[in-house]
Amino acid sequence: MIDNRVKFRHLQTFVEVARQKSVGKAAELLHVSQPAVTKTIRELEEVLGVAVFERDGRGIKITRYGEVFLKHAGATLTSLRQGLDSVSRERTGEAPSIRIGALPTVSTHIMPQAMQLFLKEGTWSRLKIVTGENAVLLEQLRVGDLDLVVGRLAGADKMTGFSFEHLYSEQVVFAVRAGHPLLDATESPFANLGDFTILMPTRSSIIRPFVEDFLIANGVATLPSQIETVSDAFGRAFVRMSDAIWIISAGVVARDIESGLLAMLPIDASETRGPVGITMRTDSTPSLPLSILIQTIREAASVARKTVSSSSTS
Repeated sequence: MIDNRVKFRHLQTFVEVARQKSVGKAAELLHVSQPAVTKTIRELEEVLGVAVFERDGRGIKITRYGEVFLKHAGATLTSLRQGLDSVSRERTGEAPSIRIGALPTVSTHIMPQAMQLFLKEGTWSRLKIVTGENAVLLEQLRVGDLDLVVGRLAGADKMTGFSFEHLYSEQVVFAVRAGHPLLDATESPFANLGDFTILMPTRSSIIRPFVEDFLIANGVATLPSQIETVSDAFGRAFVRMSDAIWIISAGVVARDIESGLLAMLPIDASETRGPVGITMRTDSTPSLPLSILIQTIREAASVARKTVSSSSTS
């Protein structure tokens, strides 16, 4: 039975605090005072009969009850947004908006092709593509700010409430500029990795654990000079102007390797292979334009699969 004491502002405030993990930041985004946010959360907790947030040091964290409620609150807000969008489109003739989260591994070689195919369908939908780390994109997907995320499969503990459609698998590569000293080395590249600056995936990225395990398994315990980054633009520019080694998903540099702008060190990193695909909320129902977009992503991925495969084995 729905409690009529729960209002839209309760759901909106709760979801925003959960997303920001901060009352202050939520208040700024909602354009209300911090006391107003606190009061709204307390009203919601009174209705639910449980706490949805608890103190965590100087900050706050969502409780287990809050996690359960977040899934339904996010779905409710998403449905409401879709309803409002539908009415607005009916009045103005506008097509629905589609919000996509794209990890770096698909941003350069899958999404451009998928967008090109999608635009030919003439749905005139408004598209928004957001890039970033997997944890951030999944959180935005969970609360309804994104419609889907395209990229590498997250860990099982992060996939509650989500479905995953496998498109292809890819591995990590060690990318360098053309003419890099290690390309002509006679000994194993692992013996000299510590002599160069290494661009590493950040600690919160999906591939970081795979990279660390792979390095340790091959006798590389420490790398003195490291730069952590998820920026493909920085990585591409820095590697081309230096002797740095970029440890990155094959898809990010597939076209650079194919064109000869970058090269791969002769390292068999097949142990780091993992699935890449589409992540969506299990409780979501794709609109017609979103369904068309998903199909174009599948088509683009089928082409990208061959490119990534050839660059990983060349």
